[in-house]
Amino acid sequence: MTSTSPARTAAFFDLDKTVIARSSALAFTRHFYEGGLLTKRAMLRSAIAQLQFLLTADPAHHVERMRKHVTDMSAGWEAATVRSIVTETLDDVVRPVIFIEAAALIAEHKAAGRDVVLISASGMEMVEPIGALLGVDLVRATEMALIDGHYSGEIKFYCYGEAKADVMRELADERGYNLTDCYAYSDSATDIPMLALAGHPAAVNPDKTLRSHAVDQGWEILDFPNPAPLVDWSSNTTRGWTAFAASVTVLAAAAATYGIVHLLSERHDAA
Repeated sequence: MTSTSPARTAAFFDLDKTVIARSSALAFTRHFYEGGLLTKRAMLRSAIAQLQFLLTADPAHHVERMRKHVTDMSAGWEAATVRSIVTETLDDVVRPVIFIEAAALIAEHKAAGRDVVLISASGMEMVEPIGALLGVDLVRATEMALIDGHYSGEIKFYCYGEAKADVMRELADERGYNLTDCYAYSDSATDIPMLALAGHPAAVNPDKTLRSHAVDQGWEILDFPNPAPLVDWSSNTTRGWTAFAASVTVLAAAAATYGIVHLLSERHDAA
């Protein structure tokens, strides 16, 4: 009599606003500036983009603008330098904004013997070190085209939308996952194809469109309000980063407000 072993299963996680409370593509702006990759003007533009990302209830509307901003900003950067900066600054940048609930879910899935897969539209050089910090088993992310080790400004593989579902299918074929027994988590309606493939989908901090879709489909809805597990808030490093983040947010808001006021003033003068 022969016995068959159960199919392997996995839990697939989006990154931004699902596992961490900010945009991973923009989270390292200060450190890229300090590493000589960004000018002050580019850093301000990134701060404004980060503020828009945090405030919008529907990130899908801003995805293409964000993608263009990041690719234009990073053209000419050395990929190895980006990875080095990200790896060296993870504790300052990422650890304080990890959702406690997401970290607990990852640990729960690992304890149950499932592979944990991080799938993100952000660049691999950023997402892979974050995945290592989170203790995930696999990472799939956007791959930037390189010329002599430097970003060309073009994208080789854009891990976004339907492409995330394609990644899940490929991994299921490679690793023997039964997707009907797998789990998937995301905050954005752009990831509906990814969520729909899993037998156990969950909308995490969902945007308006995804929340409505999740209700219609009977999907689980999770709200993660608590970032920053296991952070030593008394440390000088953490206090310094918190103060910087607050100042950048205020600066970005002031810049955005100035832009709106300036535009209205121009229109009034023209009238």
